[in-house]
Amino acid sequence: MKKLDEQKIMSVLTRGVEDVIVREHLESALRSGKKLRVKFGIDPTSPDIHLGHTVVLRKLRQFQDLGHKIVLIIGDFTARIGDPSGRTETRKTLTVQEVKQNEKTYLKQASKIIDVKKTEVHHNSEWHEKKGLSALLMLAQTATVQQVLKRDDFEKRLGAGTDIALLELLYPLLQGYDSVAIRADVELGGTDQTFNMLMGRRVQRAFNMSEQDVLTVPIIEGLDGVKKMSKSIGNYVGLTEAPEIMFGKIMSIPDSLVPKYFTLLTFLDAPENFGPYESKMLLAETITALYHGEKKALEAREEFVRVFSKKQTPQEMPLLHHRGQLITLLDLVCSATEGSKSDARRLIDQRAVEINEVLKTDVTELLSLKGGEVLKIGKKRFWKII
Repeated sequence: MKKLDEQKIMSVLTRGVEDVIVREHLESALRSGKKLRVKFGIDPTSPDIHLGHTVVLRKLRQFQDLGHKIVLIIGDFTARIGDPSGRTETRKTLTVQEVKQNEKTYLKQASKIIDVKKTEVHHNSEWHEKKGLSALLMLAQTATVQQVLKRDDFEKRLGAGTDIALLELLYPLLQGYDSVAIRADVELGGTDQTFNMLMGRRVQRAFNMSEQDVLTVPIIEGLDGVKKMSKSIGNYVGLTEAPEIMFGKIMSIPDSLVPKYFTLLTFLDAPENFGPYESKMLLAETITALYHGEKKALEAREEFVRVFSKKQTPQEMPLLHHRGQLITLLDLVCSATEGSKSDARRLIDQRAVEINEVLKTDVTELLSLKGGEVLKIGKKRFWKII
């Protein structure tokens, strides 16, 4: 085996990896020269891919660079149920139309990381909608209620007296059958997907197939440094966001997250001889360049320095549309951040919200906006109201 391939294999198995099941088996398969079928499923529950999703996509690209077949499954069927992983309550079910709308740009966004032309793409409605009730009943026989309820999310909800929908119990089995349908050799996912992916091994075994190996990557915290990166929380960095917005958001992360972001979101290691500010500047420029090119990344860096080092207002800001009627400060912040009201209230209580450089602290204040005002949240986020 070439030394370069050996280095790539070790990087696949170790860099930014939480666990491999079964490590010895997967390592042997990678060294054997066999072309593996590497599965990753993503439910289109929102229209945008953010940096949290790219952790797995980057690992997929490593397998792809070694010559393996990437199989991307768009969970248009399972998205209607909703993955219970990490949830403290039952998800709101999505309509077919909502799912189709969300997935419209998924492949285009994913193509920023993986080679989509060399990727096998499926929608899991291809098999789940055709199989019918008899197939579902057969699938339900592959696991017991006790085994499904062992997942940590369900145990916590049972202890708290929170409802668990019967549909949620089926979710890991349906995801597991995806591995049967595409004959997966390996499945990749975040650590929150461990239960679902292990269920895939169980379902494959029930269908007399070889069990897939499972490789998990760490969950990446969002801009708050505490919660998992999520659009619903508002602590995310979207791949389609403007370069200056992406750069500014990355500069806002806690210093403690910088090494983890380097490991999981770039091919660089965190520099040992840089201070926190310099390290973060390199991180922000590196990530922005990955998705917008080096020229745009440099421009975003220069804009950041101009605005935040020299205390000036950005030349370009995202536009926040307002219809002209009165609006509460709380609703305005929710609209800008696309987060929850509790998160918006927290920002206001932390004295992080300004309009035209005037601090705003009353969540109930009714605002009469005429357009042209500048909303500032924190030190690095600006919107122009139109």
